[in-house]
Amino acid sequence: MTKQVQQLDRVIIRFAGDSGDGMQLTGDRFTQETASFGNDLSTLPNFPAEIRAPQGTLPGVSSFQVHFADHDILTPGDSPDVLVAMNPAALKANLSDVKKGATVIVDSHDFTSRNLSRAGYAENPLEDDTLAEYDVHAFELTDMTVEAVKEFGLSRKDSSRAKNMFALGLLSWMYGRPTDSTVTFLERRFAKAPDIRDANVTAFKAGWYFGETTEAFAVSYEIKPAPMAPGTYRNITGNLALAYGLIAGSTQSGLPLFLGSYPITPASDILHELSKHKRFGITTFQAEDEIAGVGAALGASFGGSLGVTTTSGPGLALKAETIGLGVMMELPLLVVDVQRGGPSTGLPTKTEQADLLQAMFGRNGESPVPVVAPRSPADCFDAALEAARIAVTYRTPVLLLSDGMLANGSEPWHIPEVADLPMIDPAFATEPNHTVESGKSAGERDFWPYLRDEETLARPWAVPGTKGLEHRIGGLEKGAGHGNISYDPANHDLMVRTRAAKVERIARDIPPLEVDDPLDEDGRGADILVLGWGSTYGPIGAAVRQVRSSGHPVAQAHLRHLNPFPADLGAVLRSYDTVMVPEMNLGQLSMLLRAKYLVDVIGYNHVRGLPLRAAELAEAITKEITR
Repeated sequence: MTKQVQQLDRVIIRFAGDSGDGMQLTGDRFTQETASFGNDLSTLPNFPAEIRAPQGTLPGVSSFQVHFADHDILTPGDSPDVLVAMNPAALKANLSDVKKGATVIVDSHDFTSRNLSRAGYAENPLEDDTLAEYDVHAFELTDMTVEAVKEFGLSRKDSSRAKNMFALGLLSWMYGRPTDSTVTFLERRFAKAPDIRDANVTAFKAGWYFGETTEAFAVSYEIKPAPMAPGTYRNITGNLALAYGLIAGSTQSGLPLFLGSYPITPASDILHELSKHKRFGITTFQAEDEIAGVGAALGASFGGSLGVTTTSGPGLALKAETIGLGVMMELPLLVVDVQRGGPSTGLPTKTEQADLLQAMFGRNGESPVPVVAPRSPADCFDAALEAARIAVTYRTPVLLLSDGMLANGSEPWHIPEVADLPMIDPAFATEPNHTVESGKSAGERDFWPYLRDEETLARPWAVPGTKGLEHRIGGLEKGAGHGNISYDPANHDLMVRTRAAKVERIARDIPPLEVDDPLDEDGRGADILVLGWGSTYGPIGAAVRQVRSSGHPVAQAHLRHLNPFPADLGAVLRSYDTVMVPEMNLGQLSMLLRAKYLVDVIGYNHVRGLPLRAAELAEAITKEITR
């Protein structure tokens, strides 16, 4: 039967089910199909922290949202246009996010009295008015899957596990997704289990054919590829991009990369990925705890490697003492904090931006460190490379603040040319640098480990074992220049100020803040600036677009460097009547800006474990403009 094809410019789909229903795999495969088709996209995986929450309950619901379009998009979207719910709990947990009139596809097989009760339903929502405002399609997906794969002789339990592939096939038909890549993926993934392989492929194809033949769907949809700059693209998650950025930092500096890490959600994927790349001279060490991981990384830096440690907020607290040691020793060290909901164990699988003040001040004494934050999953590559450049050039630990949204989310990445990547010169000390002025060795040259480069204030980095450059370093205060232990008050004051000045010197390498401020016909800009950092870039950008489309002028800027700030930031802030700072915390950047620039910024703050909603933020911006 011939069906109508309707053109759309964008769609938001959310797959939801029990944590054992394979929703993350389903969403990932739909995303890969969409990426290969050429749409712009953004994803938001959302899964429970429990290894296996009680089946059929709200805490056990896992979901994957993908937003794809024929134009540039910035977020995974606020409200799904399509919800695929595999059980009552998935429906109840996600329905409040779904816009009225949206398509809701449910597997009616699991809507039994027992499962409805577990999900908190007194009545079956498929049989009352609960879903009256939605376009509901209830199918026996499980039974159709079992029937489709019965030829392979699997048990009913094993057969029903392929229902996620049936749903994927159905949605792939509805939105014209390519299917060859998914078939190839399934054949490779289950190559050692032919029956499971064939059942999943068959279920996927059965879902496609069901969409093509059922009278329930008279229309399929087409979303054309998005225009993109020429080049090679791939879909990439933030953790994967960050791992690649670390590899690039290693290769561009010529330094072997050493990762000392203790597994922690949501940073563990970086450890997993880097362990696959020994051919690039990478060594990964899964330590017994967070302190051992950062200690090993700092030791590797002392030995002439690019030392890296990865963690999340709780682990960053444990690493604080060793980071302070790195500040005193003035060695390159990359500390990656993939932020999550806190405090304490908090919300391990949910996103947050609440570690900024910990990154800035969470060490004893005056121990400033540079802080860099990526703005999108693909930008994690560039941010990691920039953090490596700063660490090596200025001989300092650097905090790289990603978060759960960036880590697990994905988007198209324009793969850069290697020739376009910046070179990073470790400039190891190779010869003595000081002339002895008195004593038996007067006139001879020796090595002082705390002399300063005039431009960067960085000290020499001497690889242990280099003849003539014997020296000692440690956690006790160093004498300026010679580096011997010193308790002199004036020297301590000088060294504290010098270490702070070294971090401030980094601002010379930071480009001016880019401000997107559309001018009116008289050449006048907006009165309000929305300033963000980290993963708020997407929601802020989408909200600003909405506000501008309503005819209200609004400017936008985003910070990658949080310590030091760009040199022109103060002047930019003072040029606007109103500055709004959206954050997934209770106002940490707002506090820093008020303290440093005496500008009374307006905070927009939510700590939900979820990304900011663009529509809500647009409403808040509009209220400030029209006040």
